[in-house]
Amino acid sequence: MNFSSKLLEQAVEEFAKLPGVGKKTALRLVLHLLKQADADVSKFTSSLDRLKSEIKYCRTCHNISDLEVCEICSSPKRDHSLVCVVEDTRDVMAIENTNQFNGVYHVLGGLISPMEGVGPADLKIESLIERLRNSQVQEVILALSATMEGDTTIFYLYRKLREFELQISTIARGISFGGELEYVDEITLGRSIATRVPYERNVG
Repeated sequence: MNFSSKLLEQAVEEFAKLPGVGKKTALRLVLHLLKQADADVSKFTSSLDRLKSEIKYCRTCHNISDLEVCEICSSPKRDHSLVCVVEDTRDVMAIENTNQFNGVYHVLGGLISPMEGVGPADLKIESLIERLRNSQVQEVILALSATMEGDTTIFYLYRKLREFELQISTIARGISFGGELEYVDEITLGRSIATRVPYERNVG
């Protein structure tokens, strides 16, 4: 792709680093920004600067938040005896959109994937263990994607959580193998949460 401007080329290169954005899409986005009013572009870039400098991660569940403790963890209306373990913030948003879950969350920040060099120590697993030691949690739902990485993480967590006197369950497999939670429709995901099953049934 030939560019008439180095500044244009640099901007396209940066946009193309975003997931799912190719060079042509990046060029279209950059050209769109060039047509916008200066105030709108400034507002756009300012929001990105603030996002990077001011965003916080909840010290309890590790979800993205504006506060030290997110609104879900601090809400007295939520069932704090029920913890749903998910991969990332996108999964929290997907489950919240179902309106089928009134507990709280724990965001791992990824899945165990030896192929990608991601091990248990790279995830928020120890903070989950500490959280369970210092709370009255009665059930943990392992709501992870139906993939090899998801199943590996679930099995690892199950072995770590067996020391606690609580129920360990997984979402029902209305989700096809290989499916990621953020792409599942709200009705299917909601039913999977509502009809969760004890994980012991899945262990041979």
